[in-house]
Amino acid sequence: MRGRGFTLVEVMVALAIVAVVLPAVLVSLYQQVDDTAYLRDKSLAHMVAQNKLAEIRLVIGATRNLSAGKDSGFASMADRDWYWWVETKATEVANFFRVEITVSLEEEQREQPLYALTAFMSGDLETDSESSSDE
Repeated sequence: MRGRGFTLVEVMVALAIVAVVLPAVLVSLYQQVDDTAYLRDKSLAHMVAQNKLAEIRLVIGATRNLSAGKDSGFASMADRDWYWWVETKATEVANFFRVEITVSLEEEQREQPLYALTAFMSGDLETDSESSSDE
């Protein structure tokens, strides 16, 4: 009578399958962890850009003056420093301005930001360049 169990060949085939599948599963898991970290960073960069846009709107509301041009700086959020750049341009439509805010983790990554936010401001605002030409 033959005993029940697996033969050596069956065990070796099963181990070979596990040896091939396990690294593929681990690579997939690591990729998912990396994607999650990227999405977290992108979400935080979005919050930094939204905060900067809210700050710009508050300054415009208080001073009734829109500073055209470029500005940059950094903000701290989630125990990290985030670098931001703001560029404000007049559009072809009167009293309508384009504000572009880009955010990245490194100051050198300005050309490839983690997040870019574009907003349009309207209203009877005067840019700094217009107010200096009136004087």
